[in-house]
Amino acid sequence: MTASSTRRTTARTRTAAVGAIAVAGALILTGCGDQTDKGNDAGTGSSAGAAPLAGKLPADIKKAGVIKVGSDIAYPPVEYMQGGKAVGIDPDIAEALGKQLGVRFDFQNGKFDQLIVGLQSGRAKAIMSAMNDTKDRQNGIDSDSGKKVGNGVDFVDYFTAGTSILVQKGNPKGITTLDDLCGKVVALQRGTTSEGIAKAQNTKCKKDGKQAIDLQTFDTDPEALLRLKQGASVADLNDFPVAAYNAKTSGGGKDFEVVGEQIEAGPYGIAISKGDTQLRDAIQAAMDAIIKNGEYKKILEKWNVTQGGVTEAKINGGS
Repeated sequence: MTASSTRRTTARTRTAAVGAIAVAGALILTGCGDQTDKGNDAGTGSSAGAAPLAGKLPADIKKAGVIKVGSDIAYPPVEYMQGGKAVGIDPDIAEALGKQLGVRFDFQNGKFDQLIVGLQSGRAKAIMSAMNDTKDRQNGIDSDSGKKVGNGVDFVDYFTAGTSILVQKGNPKGITTLDDLCGKVVALQRGTTSEGIAKAQNTKCKKDGKQAIDLQTFDTDPEALLRLKQGASVADLNDFPVAAYNAKTSGGGKDFEVVGEQIEAGPYGIAISKGDTQLRDAIQAAMDAIIKNGEYKKILEKWNVTQGGVTEAKINGGS
């Protein structure tokens, strides 16, 4: 996995109406979608004069009144398109942050595994895309080769999630653990933590004398889900909130189900370029503010994901 794309953890781990997500067990959210380049505004924010933390922003961003956000906007309920607009957990949090900072968060759609490249090239100033905060991403390390491939990014952590196994309804292949995937076809999104987990499991399969996983990767999660729905794969690995959402909504709840326990729960982070510390610290202050004033909790309640909430916005808290 490349450092430019490590949950949403290789080189998001990350579907569409507001509604309750039926969840058995603890909901700990851990990395995406329509790959057009349309920009989508997450609310209008508030004027700089009315925003209590506007003074913390870099002068150029404060003057522009907008923060461009890279995101793979096809990962309900974290972010997805509805009526030509980005909606979901991340856009709602971004809107609340905008009220604190006096700017508008403008979501720009792109492929997940290219988001860090876009950030470092200046196409975006931040990433919000169910991206897991990992040491490899922080340090610009390719997780497959272990080589330095970039400057890395800083993260403002704002949520916690793990990976889940999604199978066809009724679990016809009897999948309950990662070990059950050995020798079988698994479809998932390329460049995600889920891909990293599958590759690590492949190594274990071989060590245990079993056949390797036939891993099929796709640009978007909906493509992987289609393969599973068609029976062309036995499972899709996905962030728990996304897996639970698909199990609840796809085919009226008749297409998929979540099996087993969550895997490797860790923080989602808002990614900021290394060296852009003033913006990073401003976003951290805004996150702490919405946690303290209750707006953050209301957003998580709206999306039925309160058990993935955090009590403070740590910087680079991932492992």
